[in-house]
Formats: sequence, structure tokens, C-alpha cells
Amino acid sequence: MRELLFLCHRIPYPPDKGDKIRAWHVLRHLAQSYAIHLGCLVDDPADFAHLPRLARECADLAAFPINPAVQKLRALPRLLRPGEPLTLGYFHHRGLARWVERKLARHRFAAIYVYCSAMAPYAMGAAAPCRILDMVDVDSEKWAAYAARASFLARLVWAREGRALLAFERAAARSFDRTLFVSEEECRRFAALAPESADRLDWAQNGVDLAHFAPDPAWPSPFAANEAAIVFTGTMDYWPNVDATLWFAREVMPILRRRHPEARFHIVGANPAPELRRLIGRDDVRLTGRVADTRPYLQHAALAVAPLRIARGIQNKVLEAMAMARPVLATPEAFAGVRATPGRDLLLAEGVEAMAEAAAAALDGRHPGIGEAARAAMARGHDWAATLKRLDALLGVGQARSEPVRACVAG
Repeated sequence: MRELLFLCHRIPYPPDKGDKIRAWHVLRHLAQSYAIHLGCLVDDPADFAHLPRLARECADLAAFPINPAVQKLRALPRLLRPGEPLTLGYFHHRGLARWVERKLARHRFAAIYVYCSAMAPYAMGAAAPCRILDMVDVDSEKWAAYAARASFLARLVWAREGRALLAFERAAARSFDRTLFVSEEECRRFAALAPESADRLDWAQNGVDLAHFAPDPAWPSPFAANEAAIVFTGTMDYWPNVDATLWFAREVMPILRRRHPEARFHIVGANPAPELRRLIGRDDVRLTGRVADTRPYLQHAALAVAPLRIARGIQNKVLEAMAMARPVLATPEAFAGVRATPGRDLLLAEGVEAMAEAAAAALDGRHPGIGEAARAAMARGHDWAATLKRLDALLGVGQARSEPVRACVAG
């Protein structure tokens, strides 16, 4: 079997957060056609327990632990070096670099698949018949968005990071044969930022595991019998999630509760940030922390919300809630890249008053059948088996490798 080198900035199992979900499904798909040599970083010691499951998909697996606090300190000196992104310092690990060097010296890989722009330095000079960089999102745009909402000092740092990382992303795209994004919209955005690489860009959309995220009324409800549960799922120390939930709790919930006093906002996810923990004690907000399974929360939710104001790519939380046949209310930022029809398959709203009105309408029962339409939309447009077929064409699985499936042109 042909061999493929797969590099990932975070262990791609379990698939319990956005970047790990895509990485896991891509890796499993590629393992059907290649012997995978996986090198990755591990930022949560608990994830080492999952190595045996991950190893079943790989011919070889090397996982290197990193301490997030230590990595941040190691990245800081880059602030004194013009043009060097902090992101690259954070994800640099000498052990992984040496492992990659040994692999490239001893193996003739049929393909190299690098997941996340931060991992590109490990393989930018590598030789293989097909070298793919899965950038997923335009991360530099995320830092620019952070800067727009930050205090003065943070704004300076984050704006610098956005500029430095974009320059690196452009260089990385020139170095690889193909650079992928999570959606056509994200691809077109990068093509506008890096026109010199527009004919080397493509996309492979995120999917959702329809068998796993399937409605099942047998799950016991985690909610009180007399409440209308509004649910947000995500990793709760990730700033866009923190910003979204704080905004919804502080601005939208007070308005919504005037019409629906039974409404409760459940923030479901690990590591709630200090700002969120300060919401504890409010009658209309609940923080769960880490849960073993988000599906019971989605199954029994009256409404799933994705009120993100900073977002890149496709939001897995939206796909999963829709697959569970729940009414979903999202901002335009959270809807980007989702193959669905607003008003039929999910609800869109922007701004406090519009968000509160749309949530009230959902709790009033004014959108019957929207949950079933949501799941049908996921089956049509976001089944992993269909979305990842683009990788087969790019890698030439079962055929001679051709030009890109479709060049990404800005506009």
C-alpha cells in the first residue's frame, strides 16, 4: 500500500472539537487508500488514552506532548523578530521536527498531507508526488477579527499576528502543490488575499456524522421538566465561543425572557472561561463544563443557537445540531459555508433584537418541521462520504492525479 505522511497540530482523536473533527474524518478517509504515518502534538494529557484507537488507523504514529503555557512563553521572543508569527512558535516542537526529518529520509511517500497552516514549516521543503496543505480556515483573518474587538495592547499584538501569519500563509500556499480550505467561501477569500496562488487553491467541505448525530428520544433529558432549553455547544475557552455566549446571555436572554420566562440558556462545553464562570448564579444561564456526550443536550433542546460574531469556515456545532433535527438559530457568520436554506432549514438573525425575536418565534412553535428539514439538508449537503470525495480527485485515488478539481478564483 502507498504511504502518506500526515501531520497535525493536535491529536485528531477523539473528534470532540472543531479542528479534531475534520482531521479525524480526513485521516480515516485517507487510511482507506494509504498507509498513514501520523505525527501530531498533544496539548491535553487526557488525550494520550486515545492513542490505541488512533493507532488502528495508522501504519505508524508519533504523538508529542506540549504544555500550552510553556509553548506560549517559547513563542513570545518572536515578537522581537519582524514578520515571525507567534503561531509558528507555539506549534514548534523539536521532537516532531526530528521525527519528520527521519521519516522523509527513510520513506518515499506517495503523498504528504499537512493539516493546519501552523504545521506547514515541518514539510515545506519536502519532496513527494503530491503535497497538500489543508489550511482549513484563513487563520490570519481570525486574528485580524480579534484585534478589531480587543483592548489597545491586545489589539497591537493580534493585528501584528494577523499580518505576519498572512504573509506566512501566502508563502506556504506557494510551497505546496495544493492548498485546501473548508468551504468555497473561505477559498475565495484567501484567493483574494493571495492571488498569486489562486490556481493552486481548492476546498473540501466539512461534513457531519449522520449516524452518530441522529435523533433518539430515548436519551434522558438533562433539563428540568418545565424549562425551554436553549443550547450552545463548543469548547468554552475559545474566544469566539466566549464572545458569542457572553453576548447572547447578557444582551439577548433578558429580552427573550420577557416573553418566555421558562427559557434557560445552557452553555455546554469544556473549560468555561473566567468571564463565563461569572454568569454562574444567574437564573437564566447554566454552565455544564465538559460533558461525556452533547447529544442528549441537543436532543432535548427547544432551540440550538450559534450566535457567533467572529467565525471562520464551517461551524461543526451548526452541522451537528441540524443533523440532530433541532431548530437552529445562527448569525450570518456562523451560517457561512453551510449548505442549507435560511427560513426553511434553519433560522438566521443579526443583532440583539432580531436574535431575540427569532428565538421567541422558535419557542412559540412558529417554525414547525424546521428540525426535520435541517436534518434533510445535512444529508444532502454535508455527508462526510460525499464531501471527502474531492480529496480522492486531488490525490488521484483510483486514477492518475489531475489538475485541481476546481481552481479557486476570487470574486
